[in-house]
Amino acid sequence: MNIQNIKTLGELKASGYQSKSIKDELRANLIERKKAGKPVFEGVHGFENTVIPELERAILSRHNINLLGLRGQAKTRLARKMVELLDEYIPYVSGSEINDDPFCPISRFAQDIIKEQGDETPISWLHRKERFSEKLATPDVTVADLIGDVDPIKAANLRLSYADDRVIHFGMIPRANRCIFVINELPDLQARIQVALFNILQEGDIQIRGFKLRLPLDIQFVFTANPEDYTNRGSIVTPLKDRIGSQILTHYPETVAIARTITEQEARLDKEQEERVYVPSLAKDLLEQISFEARVSEYVDYKSGVSARMSITAYENLLSTAERRCLLNGEDKTVVRLSDFMGVIPAITGKIELVYEGEQEGAAFVAQHLLGAAIRNLFPDYFPKIEKLEKPNEKNTYTDLVEWFFAENGFELLDECTDAEYQTILNGIEPLEVLIQKFQNKVPKEEQLFMKEFVLWAMVENRKLSKDRIATGYQFRDIYGSYINKL
Repeated sequence: MNIQNIKTLGELKASGYQSKSIKDELRANLIERKKAGKPVFEGVHGFENTVIPELERAILSRHNINLLGLRGQAKTRLARKMVELLDEYIPYVSGSEINDDPFCPISRFAQDIIKEQGDETPISWLHRKERFSEKLATPDVTVADLIGDVDPIKAANLRLSYADDRVIHFGMIPRANRCIFVINELPDLQARIQVALFNILQEGDIQIRGFKLRLPLDIQFVFTANPEDYTNRGSIVTPLKDRIGSQILTHYPETVAIARTITEQEARLDKEQEERVYVPSLAKDLLEQISFEARVSEYVDYKSGVSARMSITAYENLLSTAERRCLLNGEDKTVVRLSDFMGVIPAITGKIELVYEGEQEGAAFVAQHLLGAAIRNLFPDYFPKIEKLEKPNEKNTYTDLVEWFFAENGFELLDECTDAEYQTILNGIEPLEVLIQKFQNKVPKEEQLFMKEFVLWAMVENRKLSKDRIATGYQFRDIYGSYINKL
């Protein structure tokens, strides 16, 4: 029988339906999924052995939850994913503002209609997608917004005195009865508003304008917050923290591979763009490494964090930079180049909070510094390490490449040169081809040019070659020759 065909309280009783609290509902469905071996929080990566087990334990314990972590750590996504652990539909008294359980009505409206109509009380069904409410904590949030207040218009229309509880207008929390209610950035909520949550969390009831009104609300609360030492506007008051069952610490991806998975999943790309632009695997790793470098950079405020959204928007910018070049040159397809990474700088500068030293250098300089650090630190994973100090007259892996630049006086690599010109320039550097064949001969053919450019940028970062920005691209030269030319 389709439960949505049940329209009255009498039919609901006859069906044998058993109501349960939302916390019991979440717990029961989680147990069922775990027994069946089904994934619980699909699409959330990197938390499999840390955050998700703690979250599951909190659900099994029927706790209200506080997800504590820096920005861009999937806190809100985790809360939204909890909706999937709810029953598909639950019944409520038709017309109820607060989703009254037909078997346990708490509002005067529902109690009166059940008393009057009995088993003929009309029943409606609420889908789990409608059982999620979310509020961003801002300084202007009031108790009336969250809990409720007396409605003078309702009192006038119904000709009721302010002493009658029917004049109450319910706030967001009562209207989220039997739902998951999320308050994002909890420390931003004024302390006096946080105090208003005490009774709801501990006793499960609300108080409005002195009414002797007890509504035992059934709500799964999920709060999100940044660490208190970062938030400048406030903190979570101690008695409120004491009433939150579990506080779970989130974190950023621990490996480049996990970060790549998240970026590829979240980046908003259309099929045409993906077909037009090929992104080498190394380019994807390099993009993620920039975020890892930012999180430990002396120029970036580590307390602020570096959101996963930085990598996502940077990836979108990277493809758009290559796509634009492809369109300008009238080409059907292209491959991302390392010089295309200059197009991701706007995605970086808007996503990082700089300390004083970083502000002095400027956001664009810091972004390029992070790219350089990413290249420098990834390079030894693909090629032999470039030693800072070398013995005189002793050849090493990169001697032939340096000598080539000394003999040829370098070259210019323009931002918008065609693929054919790009290929001709890089393939004309014979020592580069030797390096690729010796250390990266299994790299797909379409990725070899990117690998060659990667070697050049790494040589620059390790001060074996020089790279100067010109109006339309870059000029690569022997580092000593560049000094001589400047004299």
